[in-house]
Amino acid sequence: MCGIIGYIGKANAVDIILSGLKKLEYRGYDSAGIAVIVDRKVHIRRSVGKLCNLYLNFRERPISANIGIGHTRWATHGKPSEENAHPHTDYTKSIVIVHNGIIENYAKLRDELQNNGHEFKSETDTEVVAHLIKEHYKNNLLYAVQKTLIKIEGSYAFGIICKEEPDKIICARQDAPLIIGVGKDENFIASDVAALLPHTRDMIFLENGDIAEVTVDKIIVKDVKNNMRSVKIKSVECDAVQSEKSGYKHFMLKEIFEQPSTIENTLNGRIYPNEGRVFIEEVKIKEEYIKKDISNICVVACGTAYYAGLVSKILFEEFAKIPTEVDIASEFRYREPILNEKTLVIVISQSGETADTLAALRLAKNKGCQTLAICNVIESSISRESVHVIYTCCGPEIGVASTKTFTGQLTALYILALDWAFKRGKLTKESLKIYLKELEGIPLKIRLFLEDVKPIKIVAKMLAHKKIFLYLGRYLNYPIALEGALKLKEISYIHAEGYAAGEMKHGPIALIDASVPVVVVAVAGRVYKKIISNIEEARARGGVIIAVASDSNEEIKNKSDYVIYVPKTSEFISPIMTIIPLQLLAYYISVFLGCDVDQPRNLAKSVTVE
Repeated sequence: MCGIIGYIGKANAVDIILSGLKKLEYRGYDSAGIAVIVDRKVHIRRSVGKLCNLYLNFRERPISANIGIGHTRWATHGKPSEENAHPHTDYTKSIVIVHNGIIENYAKLRDELQNNGHEFKSETDTEVVAHLIKEHYKNNLLYAVQKTLIKIEGSYAFGIICKEEPDKIICARQDAPLIIGVGKDENFIASDVAALLPHTRDMIFLENGDIAEVTVDKIIVKDVKNNMRSVKIKSVECDAVQSEKSGYKHFMLKEIFEQPSTIENTLNGRIYPNEGRVFIEEVKIKEEYIKKDISNICVVACGTAYYAGLVSKILFEEFAKIPTEVDIASEFRYREPILNEKTLVIVISQSGETADTLAALRLAKNKGCQTLAICNVIESSISRESVHVIYTCCGPEIGVASTKTFTGQLTALYILALDWAFKRGKLTKESLKIYLKELEGIPLKIRLFLEDVKPIKIVAKMLAHKKIFLYLGRYLNYPIALEGALKLKEISYIHAEGYAAGEMKHGPIALIDASVPVVVVAVAGRVYKKIISNIEEARARGGVIIAVASDSNEEIKNKSDYVIYVPKTSEFISPIMTIIPLQLLAYYISVFLGCDVDQPRNLAKSVTVE
């Protein structure tokens, strides 16, 4: 959730760290801070709120240094305040630390330290670590950190500096991402590749248990027992320009409009419609396992990715005839799931660092399951720990509310379902060709739709003042109703509920009156007549009907207050199409309300703590 950036070299660390923190803003934060060492003195600046406050601090009181660490904080222990903002120090202000994660036994450790005379200035779990390092410090920072890590329990990515040793940064990770950027006569640490791309493409992805000593010209990686750890420097092929707005007002809008390309990127080299063939190079699951040995699929994810999983349940069961469950990752490992070697566990995560999903993956591996990850970030924890992985090829997604990665996840799941349906003999080659051609054609249809979004702007402007929305869908588009409601909640702070339309009579209908907009996904397909009946029920209670309908549907005009037409698509593939107008509706309502679209309150891009 939080962001870490550190620098040691010949340039001004403050400039590099501020720039890095800017790149990490999208992860979500409520405060920020930087610590540098100049002439063996520690200088710390911290501020609450947006990063511009920290920029102003340094503009008013400039400072230059060759070593420093910075942090954007998303509060876990202690309210957002300058005292609780990182970096934190020990009581002598000798040891300085930034931290992502949660120290689970911090209360016990804090009590012990207070009994030994330590005084604390914050409510955070992180400050405890700085004090512990000081307890063990004997002119060897690496040794002190190693001794400290033995005592702490929980998750962490640490960046640590010490005024007595101003020529090094110590960093360590456990269940929280941390990367070392390798430069020439300079080196970097960061929690995210994005912060390092302007400076280097050569990176070391630390593993759990790694502790690194980073100097200007050397990187040594060990463990808590001082054993050397082998590391590989990997070149990251990612374009920093992808992280820019490219003329769009917000990253979210840019990423919505990128979806035709990101879907194509996820399809390219994996589907061959004319041949009726699917080829997913990264997935090495034996065909025999898919044909005979697999008993069931368990899809595990959080938030938006969970809704992609709900779509996949229908795909795997209807096309491949494989029983499929979908679980919220945060609940999965607490209900003693029945798993064995015949269960395929699919985990879905945009960042590949989602704490609950990562824990679910590890549980599945311990139970002997085959595991497959659908992920957008190369070298993320989930992609490295899963046996098989499909990358969604969406590029960096900066907006906190997921858009292009959702359609990327759906695309990957469609490819898998069709491939396995054919391999299991549940789909003929001719049928496979038809479905693959439908999939191949969806990017063009989305491009055509995005050429004129004025009707959505009109609807958004008319309804932005409403306090509650109801989203309805059926069959494959029920999860799309859930995701549409989530998008509105995330970025506009309007309460919205997504429901299976057939369930409306079992409670939600009580909410409907003339003040409640009802957004209904009503595209052509076998449940169309059923959804029309649900629209009539909502209209009879005075609801304001906004229908997402297939082109040329004249009937829907007489049953709705507003209609958003989308290119006609087969029902099978419609979720990839119908989510686009719902993303745009949420976006424009948020804009009309003056909300922070890309960085909505209380939210983080990647939830790396439980």
